Amino acid sequence: MLKFEEREFIPVLLGGDINTYSVARAFYEAYGVRSYVFGKYQTGPSFCSRITIYEGNEAIDTDAYFLRRIRRFADEHKDKKILLIGCGDSYVALASKHKAELPENVIAPYIDFSLMDSLQQKKRFYELCDKHGVDYPKTIVYQKEMGLDFECPFSYPLILKPSNSIAYWEHPFPTQNKVYKLGSREELEQVITRIYDAGYDDSLIIQDMIPGNDEYMRVLTAYSDRNGKVKMMCLGHVLLEEHTPHGSGNHAVILTEQNQELMKKVKNLLEDLHYVGYSNFDIKLDQRDNTYRFFEINTRQGRSNYYVTGSGLNIAKYFVEDYIYQRDIPYTEAAGEHLWMTVPRGVAYKHIKNPEYTATVRRLIKEGKMVNPVFKRGDLAWNRLLRMAKTHLKQYSNFDKYYK
Repeated sequence: MLKFEEREFIPVLLGGDINTYSVARAFYEAYGVRSYVFGKYQTGPSFCSRITIYEGNEAIDTDAYFLRRIRRFADEHKDKKILLIGCGDSYVALASKHKAELPENVIAPYIDFSLMDSLQQKKRFYELCDKHGVDYPKTIVYQKEMGLDFECPFSYPLILKPSNSIAYWEHPFPTQNKVYKLGSREELEQVITRIYDAGYDDSLIIQDMIPGNDEYMRVLTAYSDRNGKVKMMCLGHVLLEEHTPHGSGNHAVILTEQNQELMKKVKNLLEDLHYVGYSNFDIKLDQRDNTYRFFEINTRQGRSNYYVTGSGLNIAKYFVEDYIYQRDIPYTEAAGEHLWMTVPRGVAYKHIKNPEYTATVRRLIKEGKMVNPVFKRGDLAWNRLLRMAKTHLKQYSNFDKYYK
């Protein structure tokens, strides 16, 4: 049986995917509280969960409705502090943009919107990487006015992605992907044309493709306190990613590991920015020169954030200790092996390429050092369990179809 406690704060989470459920689970496990989750649709891991109170409204990611709903919620809970946490780029942007307009009992633990907006432009992030000696793939920042007659020195296949992810998803089209792996100049020109014809008008990023499968990927999560000091870092070795068109790059299996040299560079970058809150980095080991290449910064905890909580560093505690209790937090790096998975074991055993990693996965599962965040004991009501199981088992066909 789940037991709940009354606290002086209420977590309000914005979004509807596994990110919100992972954060809600962290809050429940640390403080025994239910989280309110405001998403767009009546679906996802947080819908019908016992550890959340879920509300779906398609207008929640619009400025007017967001402000109206959060103000009303704050007014209904005047005796509580409201921790407002975005679980997607557009929601984090809303919280940051309007934090000065929110009631006094609402805490939005984010950097100012001007800095956030600039960091979410990949071009700005790469400028910061240059300053701090952080490696990233060889890159062309493509502007619409460059037309199609431009020089591209990279060999094929290469990578194409939007510089501004929020604006990109606001202009959908039938073949829209999160990231494109393109095998020819003709493909490159076709995709550029489709993106701009759909209404997107910001920059695109064209990059040299770093060789290697999913097992060369890393994910780094950091927490910076309200004074801009990094207090937690957790590095994950990605063993498997999703490969569906809309889910490409979403993590599926993560093993925690340490790399202090890598962490130090990122710590210096974040503290130079006086960054606050969670940050999340996608990284790939370039086997050609043994460098770690950074792809982007997410100005929030990542979709796979429970890999941090599972490693022993509960992400909810950093929000609460910092903003509710205003305590000094000691700096900590995750240590020890722990496994985070959102696919069935059979998918991991079949599709992880390196047999040494497969053996590690099997061992950690046997030792009980593995978690799938959506399947929490005590939160498996039939209507929710059936939806989660259906999504889980669908990964067999997804990987057979898309992972080559």
